[in-house]
Amino acid sequence: MNRQGRPELILVGDPSSIYIPELPRARQSEGRLRGLRLLHTHISGESLSEEDLMDMVFLRLDSVTVIGSDSNGDPEFAQYAYLLPPGSSEKAYEQLPPVRWNESDIDLPAVVKALEDEFSRADKTRDNSDERERAVVVSVSQDSKALQDRSLDELVDLADTAGLKVEGRLIQRIRKVNPKTIMGKGKLAELEVLALQVDADVVLFDQELTAAQMRNLSEVTERKVLDRTQLILDIFAQHATTRAGKLQVEMAQLKYTMPRLVGMNSAMSRLMGGVGGRGPGETKLEIDRRRVKDRLVKLGNELKKVSKQRGYTRDRRSRAGVPVVSLVGYTNAGKSTLLNTLTNSVVLAEDKLFATLDPTSRRIRFPNDQELILTDTVGFIRQLPKELKEAFRATLEELEVADVLLHVADVSHPEVEEQIEAVENIIQDMELQEIPVILVLNKWDKLSAESREMVKNVFPQGIPASANNRKSLRPVVEQMLEELRKLSKKVR
Repeated sequence: MNRQGRPELILVGDPSSIYIPELPRARQSEGRLRGLRLLHTHISGESLSEEDLMDMVFLRLDSVTVIGSDSNGDPEFAQYAYLLPPGSSEKAYEQLPPVRWNESDIDLPAVVKALEDEFSRADKTRDNSDERERAVVVSVSQDSKALQDRSLDELVDLADTAGLKVEGRLIQRIRKVNPKTIMGKGKLAELEVLALQVDADVVLFDQELTAAQMRNLSEVTERKVLDRTQLILDIFAQHATTRAGKLQVEMAQLKYTMPRLVGMNSAMSRLMGGVGGRGPGETKLEIDRRRVKDRLVKLGNELKKVSKQRGYTRDRRSRAGVPVVSLVGYTNAGKSTLLNTLTNSVVLAEDKLFATLDPTSRRIRFPNDQELILTDTVGFIRQLPKELKEAFRATLEELEVADVLLHVADVSHPEVEEQIEAVENIIQDMELQEIPVILVLNKWDKLSAESREMVKNVFPQGIPASANNRKSLRPVVEQMLEELRKLSKKVR
């Protein structure tokens, strides 16, 4: 029924359930709720079920009422439930005790109006001039809540880079992941209410969702559901500028999408436009598996040509005898800024994750006639999607011919130790551990005297520096030239 008390839909089910068809997605009333309330019967006399309450939450219904009947089929009791306003309780909804069906004195229209007023007040305290899509971030893991919280901090930064505004977060520590929806119904309802309260368009999971989880979640919520992998792929799609970068992004997106094509029409339709919908596009995402495989083969061949072309460039450098120093590090550590400062270049350097995707090389000549090529590479990150690891092999091939690796770390970051470890692990995975590594402790100027002492104790081999301060980079350059001198002696 609508808010005027008129029936909008009359549904007939069987003794155990009714089927609610897809309701219009546009809100039918002023405010956050749908403007419809559900009144239905339980002919076996049972109270409101969990399924009733979940329907209310996920369909954004004003309220749900059940009329229970006795053994003769006559009305016996009525029971009501409605959502609760933001911050009023730890519970997502109020479930009233059953009352005689003809003795109820609840004023449902007044309750709904009060709820919409609360949502309206919350909206007024929020900055509505920001037109970015709103999101809530979610972590469901066996890790401790502290670890999950730190991981969500990084996800928030990723979301900001992708163009999302994070308005809420939810953490659940579990013993076992729910294979159907990653989290249980109760927590899922709590998540939906949180999204409702902050008016979120997107629910963003820190964990990679399986095809089944993505499909099931898209069936229970009307919001766009993304996972960490999709978000990173979307960022790469936004930032890739060269032909090689675009090829690599498309390959990674198709590899991620292929196992998720079956039964994903509604979920995919929500991805079109905005965050999560960039890259191959709607037509390519909805093509069948055979055509996806054909496209992947074609992309693979084109990337081989790109890789071969880069190989020729590296060979020419090698024949010219010019040593190569490659910048590596966690994303947003300051590699591009360091490259710009050393070479007086204007490579894009932003305070965002993954501002650099395509390798950039610059030639430097020092006063002692020493010449070298400095190469900037894509930043590393924990839990990098396997599709991207494979697709960006051509980008990281630059590291294989490096004479020295300049590992740039952001020492002002609270998780600098974990970030350095993540980069070292990737260097090892690529079997590049034989190449000399110089650790640059970037953003040194942001540390207090006490913090500097602690960092020096943990990383005694690191060289303090500030990427935007040319003078502070002198020790880095001296160490770089010293490593190259050692290498030239070995060659002789």
